[in-house]
Amino acid sequence: MKPVFRIQRYSVHDGPGIRTTLFFQGCPLRCAWCHNPESQARGPRLDSDAVASETRALMAEIQKDILFYDESDGGVTISGGEALGQPELLMALLTACREQEIHTCLDTSGFGPASVLRGAARLADLVLYDLKLMDDAAHRKYTGVPLAPVLDHLKALSADPETDVWLRFPLIPGITDGPENIQALLTFAREETRFRRIHILPFHNTAQGKYDQLDKTYDLDQLAPPEDAAVEAVRHQFETAGFSAHIGG
Repeated sequence: MKPVFRIQRYSVHDGPGIRTTLFFQGCPLRCAWCHNPESQARGPRLDSDAVASETRALMAEIQKDILFYDESDGGVTISGGEALGQPELLMALLTACREQEIHTCLDTSGFGPASVLRGAARLADLVLYDLKLMDDAAHRKYTGVPLAPVLDHLKALSADPETDVWLRFPLIPGITDGPENIQALLTFAREETRFRRIHILPFHNTAQGKYDQLDKTYDLDQLAPPEDAAVEAVRHQFETAGFSAHIGG
């Protein structure tokens, strides 16, 4: 098993500009709508030599796309899985990119060691931070982990003036799209953080084939994506509340 299970080039949905997205292996969450179920198994533990070797190999791939970053104000996004689960490789990559002045985004669920998140957020130029469900019982049911650390870590990032965050909200019909959940998210973000940019990520059901290949059950196989009007209504609700709201990205 490799520590990075996929490299996606020419991505325009994982931060600003054209980006190369690295998908780290391993995730502590089990989101019902997970689009990368192949990422869930724990990533390999790397010693210092393996981290250095992997960093060199990944930087060689990243450097192939520098022209696109320069022309589009893009860069590298580290996603997953959950990159906080491989802190040594995460920090080494962020450091190497910073040394070469390559813009970096950390795409995270916020569930991981607080010290790792703070350190990585300081090195990254931008953090893409998911807020899914604002009720602890619902969060545990649909993601498998408690809510409190996610909120506490986001508040800590908000207290750090050197950290820039775009919030991301997966819009899952019948799960995250309820008015109480959306209002609770709005209230928390407005009252507990300084972050005012949010990206709405509408559910899509293109992951079914991955679950079939892995012989996993996909509980949302019959769920339809939200209608455009419903997505726009949520975007408008965020805008009205004072957020810069975007669909996708």
